[in-house]
Amino acid sequence: MANTFFNRSAEETLREQKSSRDGLTGAQAKERLETYGPNALVEGKKKGLLQVFLEQFKDLLVVILIIAAVISLLSGQGESTLVIFAVILLNAILGTVQYFKAEKSLDSLKAMSSPSAKVLRDGARQEIPSRDVAPGDIVFLEAGDMVVADGRILENFSLKVNESSLTGESEGVDKTEEPIEGGEVALGDQKNMVFSGSLVTYGRATVVVTGTGMQTELGKIAALMNQTQQRKTPLQQSLDDFSKKLAVIILCICALVFGLSLYRAMPVLDSLMFAVALAVAAIPEALSSIVTIVLALGTQKMAKENAIIKDLKAVESLGSVSVVCSDKTGTLTQNKMKVQKVYADGKLLDGSEMQLLNDPQRLLLKAAVLDSDATDVEGVEIGDPTEVALVQLGDRYGVEEVAYRRQHPRLGELAFDSDRKLMSTLHDVDGKPTLLTKGAIDVLLARATHIYTSEGVRELTEQGKQELHRVNRELSEQGLRVLAFGYRELDAARPLTLEDETGLTFIGLISMIDPPRVESMQAVADAKRAGIRTIMITGDHKITATAIAKQIGIFMDGDMALEGVELDRMTDAELDETLAKISVYARVSPENKIRIVNAWQRRGQIVSMTGDGVNDAPALKKADIGVAMGITGTEVSKDAASMILADDNFATIIKAVLNGRNVYENIKNAIQFLLSGNMAGILCVLYTSIMALPMPFAPVHLLFINLLTDSLPAIAIGMEPARKDLLDRQPRNPREPILNGSLIGKIFTQGLLIGIATMAAFYIGLQTSAALATTMAFATLTLSRLFHGFNCRGRQSIFCLGLLSNKYSLMAFGAGVLLLCAVLFLPFLSGLFLVTPLSLTNVGTIALLAFLPTLCIQIFKAVRGLSRKA
Repeated sequence: MANTFFNRSAEETLREQKSSRDGLTGAQAKERLETYGPNALVEGKKKGLLQVFLEQFKDLLVVILIIAAVISLLSGQGESTLVIFAVILLNAILGTVQYFKAEKSLDSLKAMSSPSAKVLRDGARQEIPSRDVAPGDIVFLEAGDMVVADGRILENFSLKVNESSLTGESEGVDKTEEPIEGGEVALGDQKNMVFSGSLVTYGRATVVVTGTGMQTELGKIAALMNQTQQRKTPLQQSLDDFSKKLAVIILCICALVFGLSLYRAMPVLDSLMFAVALAVAAIPEALSSIVTIVLALGTQKMAKENAIIKDLKAVESLGSVSVVCSDKTGTLTQNKMKVQKVYADGKLLDGSEMQLLNDPQRLLLKAAVLDSDATDVEGVEIGDPTEVALVQLGDRYGVEEVAYRRQHPRLGELAFDSDRKLMSTLHDVDGKPTLLTKGAIDVLLARATHIYTSEGVRELTEQGKQELHRVNRELSEQGLRVLAFGYRELDAARPLTLEDETGLTFIGLISMIDPPRVESMQAVADAKRAGIRTIMITGDHKITATAIAKQIGIFMDGDMALEGVELDRMTDAELDETLAKISVYARVSPENKIRIVNAWQRRGQIVSMTGDGVNDAPALKKADIGVAMGITGTEVSKDAASMILADDNFATIIKAVLNGRNVYENIKNAIQFLLSGNMAGILCVLYTSIMALPMPFAPVHLLFINLLTDSLPAIAIGMEPARKDLLDRQPRNPREPILNGSLIGKIFTQGLLIGIATMAAFYIGLQTSAALATTMAFATLTLSRLFHGFNCRGRQSIFCLGLLSNKYSLMAFGAGVLLLCAVLFLPFLSGLFLVTPLSLTNVGTIALLAFLPTLCIQIFKAVRGLSRKA
């Protein structure tokens, strides 16, 4: 059947499949998509340019600014009206550009984490991006893969597929290569087809692609939906709520100020301008854009450092992680298995000392190569690292796996299962159908009745099993992973059942090592310094796992190591009592992993869980931050995770945590900068209102400050590099509001300092004229807020942070000063922004007063830093 399909055209295949691909009605498809959500491989309809541009005018702030422009026009200030509308238009353009830049960044991140497919191209097995799969391609599926296209099964080896993304049924579907008889058949009943978006949970198969993209069943369903809505992150929701509450409070104060102005018999238009000035001064117009930009910059930086963020809220959660449950293989270790020692015929040998004239050793090598799915052709390794090491063992002795497997063709197989912990394949060995089995030594020995020696096959006694366990323990204590091998001769080649994996004859042991990554030890130490507990969770033997954990620094004196069976016997209360002492979990099941995550979450901890297999997916979903492996991870685990490690390196997790903390810190500092500057404007407007003084700013002045000169320093603050001292802090409490008492105190105090300097300039100018007073107040407030950008870069003084460590802050300051100078000294702009000419003395006074708040804040920070060191 396979050869027939290889020679058929894609068009013929597609025509043949058409009648069996319409199992859902349109209504059913739409209902299921609305219920279960679209699959990540099929995107919803994106917004158009005009729609995005018009949405920029929905904000309450824009409404207030339009009202301000209308009032300016009615009061005869046509220049102000022109400037306000120009700024509104510029803000809408910038918002539109930022939206599409964010979309582009998201698309690139999706592309980096998109699934791949193993296909037959040019007569060889290749791994290609899923987007390159085309109808007619031959695709190889294995347990853990995501099906990237619709296709018909050509060869099937116990394939079971989860099609819940299409049918809503969580039960796996057993597949067959036999054609389906009859007419229209529902999706779940199409046993000889696989569908895009479904997950392979067991076995493997060879498939010919019949449809891709929007021509798949999933694509047809997605086409029924107009678009999908992206949910805002908790931080964005919190800031939106804050902005709405602030807007309501400010509008109430504006109404009060308007009433006071009328009470003092001020003209109605002047009163309105006073109220509008207060509204513009108070509302942090750039806050939402700044937060979005800082988050986008953070995710891009993490992607460059091999941490691909799939879920934006993961950036916020990373700073709160207090427990990291890490897989051992490939994450803490190099995931480059290499055979070290072998045991056969009663002898423990180095992997390079095998003698192929010895029958047991020769059969052990044969089982290692044949009972494996890995390949290593011309240095290109494909497959599980353990199986790659077995193939490379054969290479040492001149055994080329492709030719060897052709000589001993596979007649059947029982795929590896994490619960069974065995894999078996059926081959023709010396003219006899022979089942070759490999797996965990304790499981295999429980099914073995005989042992193969150079003197022939003899019964495996209990004493013999104890000796094998002793050898296994000796190897495991050296940090070696041990695989046991056995065989059984069958009466004939036939379909295999699980009962065939009994009555085995033991052949030998092969041990291999996956050495710790060089950077893992430092990463674990950094995690400990940051108040993060590292837990090792692995499928390896407890002794092996503990040996590696000791080398890396996870397992310390007084710690405990627990196996899954021991965990099963413990109650939740017993687990909670001993949880803090357990550093290593070995031989765990998917249920065990979920239980471990639950136990730490009951303690109020924020848990990150790493994984790469199908059985890791439930725990990855349960954890606060699920981390999948980008290289060795299955598509199931990647789909379940919120972050993907492109390099499968534990050290990258700690870097991501550091970056997550830094992103949150930068957002907090940017909020402090924006709100403290706005606080200064509020205090100035309120003071002049209460004291019946002339208005200190025109609305166009505050618009210039908030939307132009403020945005640049705020973005620069968002680009502040991560500092090592972030690792000296304890994880952030996620329930703590971003605007806590400490931050509110800083905002008010620093705003008061800037407000005092601004009003000092106002009074000096007022001695000459109200117009000069307004100009000096505007210039002082603008320049002092530009200086204030350096104060908000971090907790330390600028001397500790380094003036040149963030070049963007210097660039933002320089650009802001140039914009201010242009407004003050260029005649065309001076008229638009309602400023009066300044003398050299006025300029010197403005510069001095603007710098004084920053000088006071920096002196305070320096003194506080010295007192802490003392």
